[in-house]
Amino acid sequence: MTGARNMVRIDKWLWAARFFKTRSLAAQAVERGRVRVDDRSIKPARGLCPGETLLIERGEERIELVVCALSEIRGPAPVAQRLYAEAPASRERRARLAESRRLACEPALTLRGRPTKRDARRLKRWLDPAVEVDQDS
Repeated sequence: MTGARNMVRIDKWLWAARFFKTRSLAAQAVERGRVRVDDRSIKPARGLCPGETLLIERGEERIELVVCALSEIRGPAPVAQRLYAEAPASRERRARLAESRRLACEPALTLRGRPTKRDARRLKRWLDPAVEVDQDS
């Protein structure tokens, strides 16, 4: 029974370490193969021990970390960050990805609202040049 005390279900740990908002989202990610332990696919009920290496994929983000401590309780972010140690290469890769997202053009800035009457007249003229439009823009 002492061996079971030193293990926590991986879905609970991922939730407690604040990688996922809910435990069910953590379980889904594990089932879909987006979380790997020591480069092996696992199941959500698998026990996790300190010292194991995790690879977590969330969208474009890939996080490589080593489990430092176990917890089944979700606490504040500073406490959750003490549960793991992220690899320096992983941290650098995530920083570069965040910087590229920050520098990318915001797609919503190019969008406008409804077309104005002037835009509608131009569109009519462009679609059918033979049609006379009442006013010239």
